[in-house]
Amino acid sequence: MRTVEVRGKQFLINGEPFYFTGFGMHEDHETIGKAHSDAHMIQDFALLDWINANSFRTSHYPYSEEIMDYADERGIVVIDETPAVGLNWHMGAGIMDQGGGNTFDPGNVDERTREVHAQEIRELVQQDKNHPSVVLWSISNEPDSGADGALEYFEPLARLARELDPSRPIGFVNVMFAPCGVDRISHLFDVLMLNRYYGWYENSGDIEAARRILRSELEDWDQQYGKPTLMTEYGADTVAGLHSVYEIPFTEEYQVALLRMYHEEFDRVECMVGEQVWNFADFQTKNGFARVDGNKKGTFTRDRKPKALAHELRRRWAEKLGR
Repeated sequence: MRTVEVRGKQFLINGEPFYFTGFGMHEDHETIGKAHSDAHMIQDFALLDWINANSFRTSHYPYSEEIMDYADERGIVVIDETPAVGLNWHMGAGIMDQGGGNTFDPGNVDERTREVHAQEIRELVQQDKNHPSVVLWSISNEPDSGADGALEYFEPLARLARELDPSRPIGFVNVMFAPCGVDRISHLFDVLMLNRYYGWYENSGDIEAARRILRSELEDWDQQYGKPTLMTEYGADTVAGLHSVYEIPFTEEYQVALLRMYHEEFDRVECMVGEQVWNFADFQTKNGFARVDGNKKGTFTRDRKPKALAHELRRRWAEKLGR
């Protein structure tokens, strides 16, 4: 049995402040692709224990029942997410404008979309509401939350999620192109979840410039909203075994240095209640010029070998959790 509560800037489980450590994860493995096996699941949870992770987000879809049951058994906290990813007409592969008008124009993300989205929320809550590991519903990942029409689209969905499960907080994952002051919907939700890639997609290779932007934005969220805030994605593509005496992008040294900077900034801000690195492990993506054999932002390789960052996170999270 457990209780979940948002109180001021704190996220409480069983009345005690909780700090999320962990990852965005994918159901993806080198040998079986996007499929489930109990053996791979046990290995992944053993690595979560080793690295001192206490949580993960089901990014970006409901997970298998076996994983949810095992999270209950192992005491791993879950942020449970709908498959509503990509509701952003100005992002293609995360960065480039898709064209064809604005996000919430008729024929793009419209009332028909919202009907399907509402059904996905209903099905997710019905499927997972009895899992004590689930402490937070995430109803969308990286929507165009600063656009005209965003408030009208999301307000009834936020209301629906609360009606379906008044016992848990709700949130959505905010994209870096809708920072505080641009975003129009964060007031509807209990917890702020941010995906930020300063130092990678912006200011790539310039950690101190990334620090200045990150610091300013976190302070803005803290002062203007005063809600529990998680960094649900942050990281850098890293080729395992690529090293340099300099901290340059794609090296293991750069991944460690960049995330160390993020952690220093998290520790400065009162509202921060957690950090979930993108990603737990390297994962396969569609073929194209933007990826070399998939997404390489993993802390572990696709076959679960640790990069240098894994040891950095293990040390950091042991300190954060008092282990």
